[in-house]
Amino acid sequence: MPSPLAQSRLGASRLGAFMQMPARSALLLMAGALALSACGGKKAPAQLPPDPGPATTTSGPGQGWGGGAAAPGSQADFVAKMMGADTIYFNTDRYDIDSADQQALARQAQWLMQFPNKRATIEGHCDERGTREYNLALGERRANSAKNYLASLGVDPSRVTTVSFGKERPIATGSDEQSWAQNRRAVTVTID
Repeated sequence: MPSPLAQSRLGASRLGAFMQMPARSALLLMAGALALSACGGKKAPAQLPPDPGPATTTSGPGQGWGGGAAAPGSQADFVAKMMGADTIYFNTDRYDIDSADQQALARQAQWLMQFPNKRATIEGHCDERGTREYNLALGERRANSAKNYLASLGVDPSRVTTVSFGKERPIATGSDEQSWAQNRRAVTVTID
């Protein structure tokens, strides 16, 4: 068996020989090693399965995984109970709460009062028209308008945060009045 010094010299000479290989040969060697390491693995599915949502430990009719009912107090429960009232819509360049918005926010307030340990974030959105800065400010005013209305209904304002996405997260990508109307919104999302 060679001494440690001889082993280190032998290793150094092998390394030196590798370093003297033409760059093309070294590149081919590394590409081959990479290709072999990729073989035999599972291929990624063409489409990922849907997220099953939060697990529940209850079982019984209409509960748990098999029944499709959301866990009380979860974001899924909030969306299911709101039936579309988790989002309110605004007119162009406006942030005032109309009567339809008042009804939606009243439902949100009722749910939030039922689950006093839950917090919420209100996301303000705008359509694509206007500058980025203007739309961020308008989205913030829309989110704050909804927050203030929830507070007037008895929801503790410290439980509600606001964020503006301006025109950065449209749900409709068209450049027409129908698409713009869908994007001028405030969305309430619960926080677990």
